[in-house]
Amino acid sequence: MKALNDAALHGFGGAAALSGRSPVATMGALRRETLVALRWGAVVGQALALIIVSQVLGFAYPLLACGVVILASVVVNLVVTFAWPLDRRVSDFEAFMQLGFDLWQLAALLWLTGGITNPFSILFLAPVVTASVTLSRWVVFALGTMALGLSFTLVFFHQPLPWSPAGSFDLPLVFRVGIWMAIFVGSIFTSLYAWRTTKESRKMSVALATTEAMLAQEQKLSALGGLAAAAAHELGTPLATIQVVAKEMSREVEPGTALGEDAALILSQAQRCREILEQLAVRGDEGDMMHDVLSPEDLLEEAAEPYIGRDVDIVIRTKGDGPEPSLRRQPELLYALKNYIDNAVDFAKGRVELCAKWDEASLTITIDDDGSGFDAALLGRLGQPYASTRGKGRTAPESEKTGLGLGVFISATLIERTGGIVSYGVSPLGGARITAMWPQDSLRLSDD
Repeated sequence: MKALNDAALHGFGGAAALSGRSPVATMGALRRETLVALRWGAVVGQALALIIVSQVLGFAYPLLACGVVILASVVVNLVVTFAWPLDRRVSDFEAFMQLGFDLWQLAALLWLTGGITNPFSILFLAPVVTASVTLSRWVVFALGTMALGLSFTLVFFHQPLPWSPAGSFDLPLVFRVGIWMAIFVGSIFTSLYAWRTTKESRKMSVALATTEAMLAQEQKLSALGGLAAAAAHELGTPLATIQVVAKEMSREVEPGTALGEDAALILSQAQRCREILEQLAVRGDEGDMMHDVLSPEDLLEEAAEPYIGRDVDIVIRTKGDGPEPSLRRQPELLYALKNYIDNAVDFAKGRVELCAKWDEASLTITIDDDGSGFDAALLGRLGQPYASTRGKGRTAPESEKTGLGLGVFISATLIERTGGIVSYGVSPLGGARITAMWPQDSLRLSDD
């Protein structure tokens, strides 16, 4: 679990993880070309709306002044396009300045065309929602305050709404205030909704990336065993040839001469290399996920091995109805079980029970402990990223008191990838129970 936290901190932005902000937010999540593209879209839409109002509907309004306001957006876009690279992510301050300009430009255009009574006043929401999805909280707050202030000003100060005859349409003050309140409530609701959903999406993205990184690391470690076995096999033949030649040299030369000593040294070192390769071959066989087949008891023993020796009793039981299934050693499955057992040992008072049961249809593994059980407030969120009570157990070291809450999420994700499902509940021992179940015909689990 500590390795998991270290990977999340170092691999995905330590400062961002410690501060609670996502790495995406830290480095800036909005590209300059996105702001420019949105502004070009606004320019086209505003120009098209003015043309329709003037030429199709025949309403009069200050056309030249409105054209100057739209031209200001065109100038800003051209300056940004030619002064800075568009494929870069902007800082929060630059994004605030550009979106702030868009708000003022929109306010100026609305002031010329009816103020808050103009149906397009709803567009005050756009920059605020854009900021809430991609930028920091202070930018959202500043833009939201600016938008509400400008829109409130337009309740009282504005040119007549384009109508026929000119100036004949005027809404009562209470109705204009009601429109402003609708913009106010809408900006708050949509911004909070967008911010919340984006936050959850970012958390899930970081958690999934962490899962992929940890699984890749486990697969690399597992592959090293097979590589060692292959190396031992390939080097065995040339070493045997060296030994034969060294023996022939030893017979042909006098034992006490320098050449005889060299031949004896070559023979002894070749024998030593052969012994080392034999050890590597054995270790490689133990870690070769492509060839090893485990029984359910072997699987639980290997997963629990790092935690045996602590001041918690780990009991392993197996029970089957039908032939015992043969399981491939899969890094993701072992890592998931180790995470769960690590948590159980951490929170247990003195006993952890691991049980594997199978029948013709499924294999079920349960992990029970006699600790305090799952926190009721977190029980419904278990399996989601950043849901954690890590560090509250009695055996948790100080280095793990600030876990990121990804362990259970990663374990659940990895088990689902092997074809299983996970559930959480209350153990007969009084603590927590984790149940993982796989169908027997799952190709990713069974090798029968």
